[in-house]
Amino acid sequence: MLEITLFYIAATIALVATVLAMTRANAIHALIYLIVSLLAVAVIFFLIGAPFAAALEIVIYAGAIMVLFVFVIMMLNLGEEGDARERGLLQPKIWAGPALLSLLLFAELLYMISTIEGPVSSQQVTAKEVGLALFGPYVLAVEIAAMLLLAGLVGSYHLGRRYLEREE
Repeated sequence: MLEITLFYIAATIALVATVLAMTRANAIHALIYLIVSLLAVAVIFFLIGAPFAAALEIVIYAGAIMVLFVFVIMMLNLGEEGDARERGLLQPKIWAGPALLSLLLFAELLYMISTIEGPVSSQQVTAKEVGLALFGPYVLAVEIAAMLLLAGLVGSYHLGRRYLEREE
């Protein structure tokens, strides 16, 4: 019964953070809420008995891809206006929402980890098996995802460059 409650809490946090990520006008605010949403999805994976998928969700999505988004935002440097906006990000009221949701997820994850008795699942999946699956039967999907990310990066660079050229 407790796992179901934890699932619904994590699902609600994921939904709220996703809606907030989609409705923010500032790209950095949207990015922070998207990270919270991805962490909530990782908690859901952990709850359904897929700790390796939860770890991949955190490392790949909440880590690597979000760093890529931050680099794109930095690459679109908007000058003094962007610097003033970045200084405004240091205000506590901006971080209160994501911090509260993340703290709730962290407490939930600590509780789940403390109640584990033995292995989480009876079948262990090694990193080698995941790699063989990704670059075996799913190699086309991995390559398409890589091309989509590259196209998004190049497209955002060109859009940002045109914007800066128009201002000059």
